[in-house]
Amino acid sequence: MTATGGRAPEPDEAWIGLGTNLGDREANLRGALSHFGDAVVQVSPVVETEPWGIREQPWFLNAVARLRWTAGPRALLDQCLEVERLLGRHREIKNGPRVIDLDVLLVGAHELDEPGLRVPHPGVAGRRSVLEPWAALAPDLLVPGLDAPLAVLCSRAVSLPAQQTRPWPPR
Repeated sequence: MTATGGRAPEPDEAWIGLGTNLGDREANLRGALSHFGDAVVQVSPVVETEPWGIREQPWFLNAVARLRWTAGPRALLDQCLEVERLLGRHREIKNGPRVIDLDVLLVGAHELDEPGLRVPHPGVAGRRSVLEPWAALAPDLLVPGLDAPLAVLCSRAVSLPAQQTRPWPPR
Protein backbone atom coordinates (compact mmCIF):
# COMPACT_ATOMS: atom_id res chain seq x y z
CA MET A 1 0.00 0.00 0.00
CA THR A 2 1.13 3.53 -0.67
CA ALA A 3 0.49 6.71 1.27
CA THR A 4 -2.54 7.39 -0.97
CA GLY A 5 -4.21 4.18 0.12
CA GLY A 6 -3.66 2.27 -3.07
CA ARG A 7 -1.40 -0.38 -4.52
CA ALA A 8 0.98 -0.21 -7.44
CA PRO A 9 0.47 -2.69 -10.27
CA GLU A 10 2.49 -5.89 -10.12
CA PRO A 11 5.17 -6.30 -12.84
CA ASP A 12 3.23 -9.06 -14.65
CA GLU A 13 -0.21 -7.48 -14.14
CA ALA A 14 -1.88 -6.20 -17.30
CA TRP A 15 -5.40 -4.89 -17.83
CA ILE A 16 -7.39 -4.68 -21.04
CA GLY A 17 -10.72 -3.00 -21.70
CA LEU A 18 -13.32 -4.76 -23.82
CA GLY A 19 -16.27 -3.17 -25.58
CA THR A 20 -18.83 -4.21 -28.17
CA ASN A 21 -22.08 -2.83 -29.55
CA LEU A 22 -22.80 -4.94 -32.64
CA GLY A 23 -24.13 -8.46 -33.03
CA ASP A 24 -24.25 -10.83 -30.07
CA ARG A 25 -22.45 -8.57 -27.63
CA GLU A 26 -22.04 -11.16 -24.88
CA ALA A 27 -20.62 -13.69 -27.34
CA ASN A 28 -18.25 -11.03 -28.66
CA LEU A 29 -16.84 -10.46 -25.17
CA ARG A 30 -16.51 -14.19 -24.49
CA GLY A 31 -14.90 -14.75 -27.87
CA ALA A 32 -12.33 -12.02 -27.34
CA LEU A 33 -11.39 -13.32 -23.90
CA SER A 34 -11.01 -16.87 -25.20
CA HIS A 35 -8.09 -15.72 -27.38
CA PHE A 36 -6.09 -14.79 -24.27
CA GLY A 37 -6.43 -18.27 -22.76
CA ASP A 38 -4.73 -18.90 -19.44
CA ALA A 39 -3.40 -15.32 -19.32
CA VAL A 40 -6.86 -14.22 -18.13
CA VAL A 41 -6.86 -14.05 -14.32
CA GLN A 42 -10.09 -12.11 -13.65
CA VAL A 43 -12.94 -10.61 -15.63
CA SER A 44 -15.04 -7.77 -14.29
CA PRO A 45 -18.79 -7.56 -14.15
CA VAL A 46 -20.21 -6.40 -17.48
CA VAL A 47 -21.85 -2.98 -17.72
CA GLU A 48 -23.99 -1.57 -20.48
CA THR A 49 -22.87 1.92 -21.42
CA GLU A 50 -24.14 4.82 -23.40
CA PRO A 51 -22.18 5.48 -26.63
CA TRP A 52 -19.37 7.97 -26.26
CA GLY A 53 -18.30 10.17 -29.16
CA ILE A 54 -20.88 9.25 -31.78
CA ARG A 55 -24.17 9.14 -29.90
CA GLU A 56 -26.45 7.66 -32.58
CA GLN A 57 -25.49 4.01 -32.25
CA PRO A 58 -26.38 1.02 -30.04
CA TRP A 59 -25.28 0.97 -26.39
CA PHE A 60 -22.10 -0.95 -25.57
CA LEU A 61 -21.33 -3.85 -23.31
CA ASN A 62 -18.05 -3.15 -21.51
CA ALA A 63 -15.79 -5.13 -19.21
CA VAL A 64 -12.16 -5.24 -18.17
CA ALA A 65 -9.89 -8.24 -17.75
CA ARG A 66 -6.82 -8.72 -15.64
CA LEU A 67 -4.08 -10.71 -17.33
CA ARG A 68 -0.80 -12.23 -16.23
CA TRP A 69 1.41 -10.83 -18.96
CA THR A 70 5.20 -10.82 -19.25
CA ALA A 71 5.67 -10.15 -22.97
CA GLY A 72 5.43 -6.35 -22.64
CA PRO A 73 3.02 -3.61 -23.76
CA ARG A 74 3.70 -3.78 -27.52
CA ALA A 75 3.11 -7.54 -27.59
CA LEU A 76 -0.16 -7.06 -25.72
CA LEU A 77 -1.28 -4.41 -28.19
CA ASP A 78 -0.38 -6.72 -31.07
CA GLN A 79 -2.42 -9.52 -29.47
CA CYS A 80 -5.40 -7.18 -28.99
CA LEU A 81 -5.27 -6.02 -32.61
CA GLU A 82 -5.05 -9.61 -33.85
CA VAL A 83 -8.08 -10.64 -31.76
CA GLU A 84 -10.03 -7.65 -33.11
CA ARG A 85 -9.10 -8.70 -36.66
CA LEU A 86 -10.11 -12.32 -36.03
CA LEU A 87 -13.48 -11.23 -34.65
CA GLY A 88 -14.22 -8.99 -37.64
CA ARG A 89 -13.40 -5.49 -36.39
CA HIS A 90 -13.26 -2.90 -39.17
CA ARG A 91 -11.88 0.54 -38.31
CA GLU A 92 -14.03 2.74 -40.51
CA ILE A 93 -15.46 5.44 -38.23
CA LYS A 94 -13.60 6.70 -35.15
CA ASN A 95 -15.77 6.02 -32.05
CA GLY A 96 -18.31 4.31 -34.30
CA PRO A 97 -20.09 0.98 -33.89
CA ARG A 98 -17.86 -2.06 -33.55
CA VAL A 99 -18.04 -5.80 -33.06
CA ILE A 100 -15.17 -5.65 -30.57
CA ASP A 101 -12.84 -3.04 -29.18
CA LEU A 102 -9.85 -4.06 -27.08
CA ASP A 103 -7.76 -1.43 -25.33
CA VAL A 104 -4.52 -1.90 -23.46
CA LEU A 105 -5.24 -0.08 -20.21
CA LEU A 106 -2.17 -0.91 -18.14
CA VAL A 107 0.88 -3.17 -18.26
CA GLY A 108 2.72 -3.32 -14.94
CA ALA A 109 3.95 0.12 -14.01
CA HIS A 110 4.94 0.93 -17.61
CA GLU A 111 4.36 4.45 -18.86
CA LEU A 112 4.77 4.62 -22.63
CA ASP A 113 3.99 7.15 -25.32
CA GLU A 114 4.96 5.59 -28.64
CA PRO A 115 3.36 5.72 -32.08
CA GLY A 116 0.13 3.74 -31.79
CA LEU A 117 0.57 2.88 -28.10
CA ARG A 118 0.08 4.93 -24.96
CA VAL A 119 0.15 3.18 -21.60
CA PRO A 120 -1.68 3.75 -19.35
CA HIS A 121 -4.48 4.24 -21.85
CA PRO A 122 -5.13 7.97 -22.29
CA GLY A 123 -8.40 9.31 -21.02
CA VAL A 124 -9.11 6.36 -18.74
CA ALA A 125 -9.87 8.68 -15.80
CA GLY A 126 -12.75 10.18 -17.76
CA ARG A 127 -14.52 7.02 -18.95
CA ARG A 128 -17.13 5.38 -16.77
CA SER A 129 -17.31 2.48 -19.25
CA VAL A 130 -13.81 1.51 -18.11
CA LEU A 131 -13.66 2.79 -14.55
CA GLU A 132 -16.81 1.10 -13.24
CA PRO A 133 -15.94 -2.47 -14.21
CA TRP A 134 -12.25 -1.94 -13.43
CA ALA A 135 -12.88 -0.50 -9.97
CA ALA A 136 -15.17 -3.46 -9.22
CA LEU A 137 -12.13 -5.75 -9.45
CA ALA A 138 -9.29 -3.53 -8.28
CA PRO A 139 -10.61 -0.57 -6.27
CA ASP A 140 -7.23 0.07 -4.66
CA LEU A 141 -5.15 -0.08 -7.87
CA LEU A 142 -3.09 3.02 -8.64
CA VAL A 143 -2.73 3.77 -12.34
CA PRO A 144 0.64 5.41 -13.05
CA GLY A 145 0.21 9.10 -13.75
CA LEU A 146 -3.17 9.37 -12.01
CA ASP A 147 -3.66 10.85 -8.56
CA ALA A 148 -5.95 8.33 -6.84
CA PRO A 149 -6.94 4.66 -6.70
CA LEU A 150 -9.54 3.38 -9.16
CA ALA A 151 -12.38 3.51 -6.62
CA VAL A 152 -11.82 7.24 -6.13
CA LEU A 153 -11.50 7.88 -9.86
CA CYS A 154 -14.72 5.95 -10.40
CA SER A 155 -16.61 7.97 -7.80
CA ARG A 156 -15.42 11.18 -9.46
CA ALA A 157 -16.55 9.97 -12.89
CA VAL A 158 -20.17 9.43 -11.84
CA SER A 159 -20.91 13.07 -12.58
CA LEU A 160 -19.47 13.02 -16.11
CA PRO A 161 -22.07 14.04 -18.70
CA ALA A 162 -23.43 11.64 -21.33
CA GLN A 163 -21.88 8.54 -19.79
CA GLN A 164 -24.76 6.57 -18.37
CA THR A 165 -24.08 3.00 -17.31
CA ARG A 166 -26.31 0.20 -16.11
CA PRO A 167 -25.63 -3.34 -14.89
CA TRP A 168 -25.72 -6.19 -17.38
CA PRO A 169 -27.72 -8.28 -17.69
CA PRO A 170 -30.63 -5.99 -16.88
CA ARG A 171 -32.29 -6.73 -13.56
